[in-house]
Amino acid sequence: MMNNEKNILSLVDLDDAELEHHLLSKGLYPRTSSGGHPLFDANGNLPIDEAEREVMIRALEHKFAEVLDILRIDRNDPNSTDTPFRLARMWVNELFDGRFSQPPRITVFPNRKHVDELVISSGIKVMSVCSHHWQPINGTCAIGYVPRDKVIGLSKFTRIVEWFSRRGQIQEELGEQIADFLVELLDPIALGVVISSKHYCMIARGVEAHDSSEMTTSVMRGELSTNPSLRAEFLKLITKS
Repeated sequence: MMNNEKNILSLVDLDDAELEHHLLSKGLYPRTSSGGHPLFDANGNLPIDEAEREVMIRALEHKFAEVLDILRIDRNDPNSTDTPFRLARMWVNELFDGRFSQPPRITVFPNRKHVDELVISSGIKVMSVCSHHWQPINGTCAIGYVPRDKVIGLSKFTRIVEWFSRRGQIQEELGEQIADFLVELLDPIALGVVISSKHYCMIARGVEAHDSSEMTTSVMRGELSTNPSLRAEFLKLITKS
């Protein structure tokens, strides 16, 4: 009994990286869920239909009710009565929707006028969730590209960012996912993705950084990664906007 208590206490004392290393080294993570479904990365995608969503929401509602019970929250409190259902529906249909939905339909148009200058969309909303602590990531994304043979409508950038954001994410990988998708879709001459966001896993907990604290990441592909003057132009233009 004492040994078990010591093991529990030692795990509590570990920081996030040490805890993750310990659990991985012990092989404690299954590859399939208790219902026999494949498990996949927090920022991955495996579409499910509406019937599966309903089953998932009901199962999650039950688990959130257990969480409230563990936290000793009285569900006779009218503000908490339906909280487990609200939480379950929010996580499945909103915050993690990008994990379970099909990619947005993107119509690609021919670059008839042979545009060979930067095309930029900035101020795209990023609303995501940190996969480490499930706290909000809130910010903006700027995307610029030099077309080759294809262009897409401006609104599609917002849909693409939304689809990849609505998952458990780390910002570095979010930018890479968006860039990979656009490179495959458009085969552009140059592409840049810049994200600036506030991370509430750092603001609301932990170091409790000031709420003006932001993280900025960039992904440059094609000529934006090799041409310093083009890169400088892109960064200058998105800073002005």
